[in-house]
Amino acid sequence: MRKFEQTITSASEVVRTDIEYIQSSLRLELDQLAGSKILITGGAGFLGYYLVQSLLDYNRRADKKDFINVVVYDNYVRGVPQWLINLKKNPQLKLVNYDITDPLSAITDHFSYIIHAASIASPTYYRKYPLQTMDANVKGLRNLLEYALRQKEEGRPLKSFLFFSTSEIYGDPGSSHIPTPETYRGNVSCTGPRACYDESKRYGETLCVTFAKEFNIPVTIARPFNNYGPGLKITDRRVIPDFMRDVLQDKNIKLFSDGSPSRTFCYITDAIIGYFKILVNGKAGEPYNIGLSEPEITIKDLAEKTISVGQSLLDYSGKLEFATSSDPGYLVDNPNRRCPDITKAQEQLGYKPTVDLEEGLYRNLLWYKENQEAIEA
Repeated sequence: MRKFEQTITSASEVVRTDIEYIQSSLRLELDQLAGSKILITGGAGFLGYYLVQSLLDYNRRADKKDFINVVVYDNYVRGVPQWLINLKKNPQLKLVNYDITDPLSAITDHFSYIIHAASIASPTYYRKYPLQTMDANVKGLRNLLEYALRQKEEGRPLKSFLFFSTSEIYGDPGSSHIPTPETYRGNVSCTGPRACYDESKRYGETLCVTFAKEFNIPVTIARPFNNYGPGLKITDRRVIPDFMRDVLQDKNIKLFSDGSPSRTFCYITDAIIGYFKILVNGKAGEPYNIGLSEPEITIKDLAEKTISVGQSLLDYSGKLEFATSSDPGYLVDNPNRRCPDITKAQEQLGYKPTVDLEEGLYRNLLWYKENQEAIEA
């Protein structure tokens, strides 16, 4: 990991530095995408924030013939984010209001690459909208895979298709499976409050593997482990934006557990680099863990680190407070540990995350300081 220095002082500097880091780490991969048209479903969401901006930033340095054209499909149920509105006039960006669970027969665009990132990923919201969550992960994915098959039959085959699965397909691994490799089969409830997300992602992976084997569709699978950073709405209700909203409001950070569950957290730039590496170099039908293998820290330790960053950046005066959630299902099926084995991505893709947790939290809080307004899901 690089040594952390607090040299960035604004959200715009955070974004500029992050995109420069992504560009410098993906020179070969982005050159392979040159001149292509890429579809990103759910491109108005968290992952879309840097997926879209990184591709368009590549065009600033490329010859016109090598421009990457980006098409975003999103149903904008949470509105169109300001960052995407700011990019609307970019001639290499096309925004389409489209629900990916609707049939794609009317779509005439030919894509070289598809990134399927349309899904509800926050536990609070996928439990609130279980059917919509399952539809995006199964019906929407099936629509896209069928579309990829039609393109192939028409003599215009895709170069690659990336499906975003989740680390939650592993459920709650025992200590003998921590760090967790892609070969671990999972320990997941099919009837619990998280099942709509976990099981639809598992079935989505089965769809991908089947289309890869039966029809030779070049579809690959990313399994993200606790990504955080710019682009993730402060209202998302995942742990880091919740902690940082408390810090920005100078309130105590509330923990609705004993704080003992442990995780590793991956800053968004390292995650995005991993996803593009899968898209360009991943093997069809293969899943790849993307995240950090260390440090694995408890949620209590994460809260204390967030407090420390808040004190250094904002003179935060709050403290850690333990509370009980009003939601009786809040902790049901919540994994005790989540930590990836990233050996496969390292060896096959050259994946090398470098942003440590302290630096990532600092950048994220600095970005949230100027991005506290967000439409509720």
